[in-house]
Amino acid sequence: MSKILILYFSRTGTTAEMANYIARGVASVDGAEAVLRTVPAVSTVCEKTADSIPDHGALYATLDDLKTCDGLALGSPTHFGNMASPLKYFIDSTTEVWFSGALSGKPASVFTSTGSMHGGQESTLLTMMLPLLHHGMLLLGLPYSEHALRETTSGGTPYGASHVAIAHAGLSEHEKTLCKALGARLAKTAGQLKQTS
Repeated sequence: MSKILILYFSRTGTTAEMANYIARGVASVDGAEAVLRTVPAVSTVCEKTADSIPDHGALYATLDDLKTCDGLALGSPTHFGNMASPLKYFIDSTTEVWFSGALSGKPASVFTSTGSMHGGQESTLLTMMLPLLHHGMLLLGLPYSEHALRETTSGGTPYGASHVAIAHAGLSEHEKTLCKALGARLAKTAGQLKQTS
């Protein structure tokens, strides 16, 4: 069984919705399991301690979730062309995982949601890739053989799945398709790599 960690931060629920569609894509692959995890918000005024279990949604991620996954999908809303600070805060705490090499050679993908067409989707996806490269992960995007990538008029990039919130109240059909395609591609690759190791 390949375990795909879908790790994200979502303030309004849109990135969480994308994570759930990516999980559907993972689940469509025989022998693959999606594990949804989130991170707590970061206080802007003082040190804040979150409850160990959120009121709703996915559980908070731990370093063990990273160490034991076979693949990773990392998702965040776009905040001024970059990932949200709560996700960056968690990523910055992964030095122990980096030293161990636990993520090295495993596949990873990124996804994002933004409030406007030119809100920094691609720069967010690219900057989210940087810590994954430092961890030695193998980055997967979306190939143009995915027809929805050529047909979308909202979100979707070759760098990863994306959503444009201003264009639609929810995810468009193309955006849903691309999220599922990204999850399936990640799960298939993780399974193939696991078989050869």
